[in-house]
Amino acid sequence: MGNHSVATFQWSETPVDLRAPTSVKLRKGSWWLRLITLVIADYSLLLLAWKLAEFYTSNHYFYFFRYGESNNLQHILAAISMQVGSLALQGNYRSGKKRYDYLNIAKSLTFAHGLILFVCFLYKPIIEITRSILISSWLLSILNVCVGRFLVNIILEYLRQQKLFGCSYAFVIYDTEDKEKAISSIQKEKRYIIRGTAPAKCLDRSDRQQTLERLSQLNVTEVFISWDAIKNRMFVCWLFQAYGISVHLFSMQAKPIYRTVEFTNIGGMNYLTLSCPILPGTDFLIKRTMDLLGATLFLTFSFPIYIAIAIVIKLDSPGPVFFKQTRIGLHGKPFQLWKFRTMRADAEKLQKELETLNETKDGILFKIKDDPRITRVGKFLRRYSLDELPQLFNVLRGEMSLVGPRPLPVRDVDKFSEHHFIRHEVLPGITGLWQVSGRSNITDFEQVISLDLTYIENWSLKLDLEILLKTFMVILQKQGAY
Repeated sequence: MGNHSVATFQWSETPVDLRAPTSVKLRKGSWWLRLITLVIADYSLLLLAWKLAEFYTSNHYFYFFRYGESNNLQHILAAISMQVGSLALQGNYRSGKKRYDYLNIAKSLTFAHGLILFVCFLYKPIIEITRSILISSWLLSILNVCVGRFLVNIILEYLRQQKLFGCSYAFVIYDTEDKEKAISSIQKEKRYIIRGTAPAKCLDRSDRQQTLERLSQLNVTEVFISWDAIKNRMFVCWLFQAYGISVHLFSMQAKPIYRTVEFTNIGGMNYLTLSCPILPGTDFLIKRTMDLLGATLFLTFSFPIYIAIAIVIKLDSPGPVFFKQTRIGLHGKPFQLWKFRTMRADAEKLQKELETLNETKDGILFKIKDDPRITRVGKFLRRYSLDELPQLFNVLRGEMSLVGPRPLPVRDVDKFSEHHFIRHEVLPGITGLWQVSGRSNITDFEQVISLDLTYIENWSLKLDLEILLKTFMVILQKQGAY
């Protein structure tokens, strides 16, 4: 499986990064229509609750909603907005059974009423409210919203059974043993229309893009994947989310390794659900913005350091200041990586003579602890990773990110086995889990691949920030640098 040429894994038609959105659009499906329906119904029912409370206690003085006041409706809508906001914060508008969690609805509206009471006291004596109004509106709000949700649920279930509204287009990707069990449980829900099925092979690197295009053509909004079909390639879930498709994993052996995974019961089976955000790829867009801003700011303020390093390199040894090397980046595309030169000018020619001294176990990476090609200044630069600073220009060019798997030379990639190409699914980075977990002390490339896979599967903006902070600590402590 080794000795792959660079040309065999260049994908020009794929998205920029498996986490990147395919286009700027909302999550797929009719979820937004159901959401709008619930919000309008809640506003109407809450307005009715307040008016009924006002009507039944009209014999009491109630300045806050007194008839004849020009701002009466504004005050009512402000109170209702607090109630709806509380329902939203508690997840009562999320898809699934949480929309009909009546106990949670009661808790949310109780909290909202406490907030309304606090506002009334805060603005007293401009606003006054009686105990009877507060209790009546609280009880009527809970009653109206719960009854309303119950009726909406009954209507939606009927429309779903008639295939008229509220159904989601689903697709099943299975391992042979799980196919019938999955389809049976999905059909029990009555809210899914299965548009097709495919074996696990459709997730292979060569077939993945065609599968995603097929799902888009079928308007699939949710995909069900058996654990055996995806257990060694959980990173593929980022692709589905970039296309605005939610993912459900089914198997009792599945382990929740994804940061936002939650359990969902569908047709009597437990699924691990990876909910798709409203705007797919927003986290990745924030990541790229952080990359560009971070690289720009650091280049601006560290310009004197660049000048100083360039001068000492020139004084130390003959040769250029910068070292350019072809590295393999996203989707196997080669690019020129920039570094400050830390070796003799003829270092690449001498590497063939030093291959027998390679200290890595499998020979994929080339590492020598006391490499004779490194210059005196080069040792200092490498110890504090200062030689990596020019790669900020690669970040600005969109070839790299601040955090990601390290891009490797052609010589190393030519020795890859098939499962090693996972590194090319995301933008390469200046630093990553490899760098904060041992750097050059890791001599087994399989450990590097394991760290890369952990990063890709569990990626988040928080994880990137954690790696950046650990990178500074590793550099200061000079761990694994040579």
